[in-house]
Amino acid sequence: MSKVNWQNYACNGFYDELLAGPGQPRDVSRMLCEYLAQLDARELADHKTAVDVAIQMMGITFTVYTEGSMIDRAWPFDIVPRIIPLDEWQRTSAGLKQRVQALNMFIDDLYHDQKIVKDGVFPAEVLAQSVNFRPQCVGITPPHRVWAHICGSDLVRDKDGTLYVLEDNLRVPSGVSYMLENRNVTKRVLPELFATGRIQPVDDYTDQLYDMLASMSPRPGDDPQIVVLTPGIYNSAYFEHSYLAQQMGVELVEGSDLVVGEDDCVYMRTVDGLQRVDVIYRRIDDMFLDPEAFNPDSMLGVPGLMRAWRSGKVALANAPGAGVADDKVVYAFVPEIIRYYLDQEPLLPNVPSYLCMFEDDRKYVLDNLDKLVVKPANESGGYGMLIGPHSTKKERKVFADLINANPRNYMAQPTLSLSTAPTLCDEGMEPRHVDLRPFILSGGQSTYVTMGGLTRVAMTKGSLVVNSSQGGGSKDTWIVDTKRG
Repeated sequence: MSKVNWQNYACNGFYDELLAGPGQPRDVSRMLCEYLAQLDARELADHKTAVDVAIQMMGITFTVYTEGSMIDRAWPFDIVPRIIPLDEWQRTSAGLKQRVQALNMFIDDLYHDQKIVKDGVFPAEVLAQSVNFRPQCVGITPPHRVWAHICGSDLVRDKDGTLYVLEDNLRVPSGVSYMLENRNVTKRVLPELFATGRIQPVDDYTDQLYDMLASMSPRPGDDPQIVVLTPGIYNSAYFEHSYLAQQMGVELVEGSDLVVGEDDCVYMRTVDGLQRVDVIYRRIDDMFLDPEAFNPDSMLGVPGLMRAWRSGKVALANAPGAGVADDKVVYAFVPEIIRYYLDQEPLLPNVPSYLCMFEDDRKYVLDNLDKLVVKPANESGGYGMLIGPHSTKKERKVFADLINANPRNYMAQPTLSLSTAPTLCDEGMEPRHVDLRPFILSGGQSTYVTMGGLTRVAMTKGSLVVNSSQGGGSKDTWIVDTKRG
């Protein structure tokens, strides 16, 4: 049976994460490429089967909502990891820390003095039409003035090798459990490749998360009561909620498990009575968090929770209102936000963006819909987008009408030539487009960036859509120290 022949691997003009060209592994990926080249088709198929069995046994699933129903599916995973050199990742980490620091200062400013608006750096009309600005948060100062404690920033690489920030996820970013489980699965299937010590570990994330959450506790002490607040088993990210709670050794709770007392403290119902809660890692959207403050019909949240948070009796991560910076229109201003608050040049570039709220940008977008990616300001999961080169005339007409009806809600970007990585397909080893979601933890005293992140891969040939909800899969991400071994 035939083995992997990298001479036949065609990069098709895209930047490939593992190969510089046919038969030319990059220095950082040479070890992996040589290993894979020794395997014949049957051995590769056996590796893939071992992965599928491991994922089933470990219960790694995600939920897809389709046509009014919910389907639990095994996590789609490709055995060929994506590799990044350690020195490049160190530069990338510095850029991510810089970005999140500035965004936290921006959010805090918006809920206090709004200096950036008064100074004319950030348009007042963008803030005025923000669907994620929460008036209920005005004047509140969370611990260390940090609002987005957990951030997932999506990175993409263009054909010239440049890493760009595509968007920032500051509300309830998900995916880190899959990053951790991807590593566990890969270690089972490719254990010999980890023996060199060059592949940097990722398994300290949950310890770092616990320490960051503990640092927010309103009660000093060594044993704060931390809980993970989930909407429940029907949420698409429930696997992650339960996984993180288990790994941190904290309770997984639903809104009905918590109550706010007359003293404005939050208590958890237990068989031994009420037990005070210090920190809540909430995985519920703002509008469902507290029926007293937001949606009065919400059955998912905790009545009085905002009152408890405002009085400093409980810490919330991420803070309500952090989503004001999780907006694809706000994203376009992040380079200026960094310059304004930090007096620094951005270390990581944005993808060039056109804001339809500006007349010249809008005209350019409408004239070039067939070439651009158009995104609504606040959708996620790959929904509501127009990928111009793959769109029909009818779809472009629909988007033109949407843009004209609500220009503030739309922005556009060039269609990037997303980098590829070798992916095991039915036809053999083929390039598929990838992105990367690293996770950044901000506790006020220090900032932590995961060693790599969740690499998502478009499993369909030619597709640029990597979201699991849209048929994408994932890979393990290796940060490799090229100076070792």
